[in-house]
Amino acid sequence: MIRRIALHSTLAALVIVGLALPGTDADAQEGLKVYISADMEGVVGVVSGDQLGPTGFEYARFRQIMTNEVNAAIEAAREMGATEILVSDSHGNGENLLIEQLPADIQLIRSWPRPLMMMEGIDASFDAAIFIGYHSSTSNTQGVRAHTISSANLTSVRINGVEMMEASINAAIAGDFGVPVVMISGDDATIDEAHRIIGDMEGAVVKWSLGFHSARTIMPEASYALIGDRVRTALRRLDDFQPYRMSGPVTLEISFKNYMPAEVMAYLPNVDRVDAHTIRFIGKDMTEVSKFIEFTTNYAVNITP
Repeated sequence: MIRRIALHSTLAALVIVGLALPGTDADAQEGLKVYISADMEGVVGVVSGDQLGPTGFEYARFRQIMTNEVNAAIEAAREMGATEILVSDSHGNGENLLIEQLPADIQLIRSWPRPLMMMEGIDASFDAAIFIGYHSSTSNTQGVRAHTISSANLTSVRINGVEMMEASINAAIAGDFGVPVVMISGDDATIDEAHRIIGDMEGAVVKWSLGFHSARTIMPEASYALIGDRVRTALRRLDDFQPYRMSGPVTLEISFKNYMPAEVMAYLPNVDRVDAHTIRFIGKDMTEVSKFIEFTTNYAVNITP
């Protein structure tokens, strides 16, 4: 069951972020199908590796906060008429969300690799996609933990000439199936970048970047209230949003930090080496491009089992 916040805490959180108390919504639509993709760098209070992986001393605490943010989005989506919800655990090892604390009637995508990466399971039957805990791109000079797909290995990802963030890559995958992204949460740099690349969507700013490893942040209870409010607002105006589509054929360019990945990937007959660090792949659509990115970032000759 979703974590229940004490009434006085909920009221305080709503006052902090200036939101109205939720109730029965006259604009709710019955039978909505909603996809939620959850990352962690954009979760409230996250600023460094201390919160982001199993070796971090605050990781266990922030797994809980990440789970609470996702549950806030689930509860709000239900209030607006969602009857089917699929959640993708899309950070790190893909095993972050506390599965026993998610509602019994949702479904969860976990671990890697996945052909559609952070959007595995999306299809044309969904009415909307929601991004929780997202971050800005590796080329963004602002933003907490800014990176695109792999902070250790990639310096740039471009699609059809557009410098991409994870949110825009994932929105384009959803766009292949005609599904609009209607809401995103994260820091201020993330929301600004998502609006600039993808376009109109509701944004929940849960912190303001002061640097790669620092931020001014609201408190978790306020974050849950804010996320819920933005999800309700997004689904209330669902007809306003358009899918983010990349017209095919889709040209992908990936720049690596090191020479060798670009050199070896260029051995493939459908890959060109653009410069010392960059390769180009042309796919028929974003689904094909997604599979190529997943191959690029996951393949190793010693993969087991």
